Amino acid sequence: MDVANLIVLLAQNGGDAPAAQPEPVPFWVLLAPILIVAVLYQLMISGPQRREQARRDEMLKGLKKNDPIVTIGGILGTVVSVSEDGSEVTVRVDDNARLKMRRDAIREVIRKETAADGKNESKSS
Repeated sequence: MDVANLIVLLAQNGGDAPAAQPEPVPFWVLLAPILIVAVLYQLMISGPQRREQARRDEMLKGLKKNDPIVTIGGILGTVVSVSEDGSEVTVRVDDNARLKMRRDAIREVIRKETAADGKNESKSS
């Protein structure tokens, strides 16, 4: 018998038994990677972002007259007035300079208590 016939003979199934079908993979095994990615996204990205947005919304809701602020453009000023609907604020930048801007253009409200708390923590450490 030559090599070519031997290879053909070995490659044939033999015809006696049908080829074994691989067992199907359970559906939950296919969904597991997608669920893991969704949970990691929620824990690492979406959750902290939602908490930060809630903190910012709370800060802007508590905005009142004479609050020192920093705008998203880096302008330092003091709130002079807040519109009736709360969407616009007037900010005093200098003695004679006032800017009217949207409330969501405020990056942060500068609180005196937080600066004092930071100093107290550094002294006690």
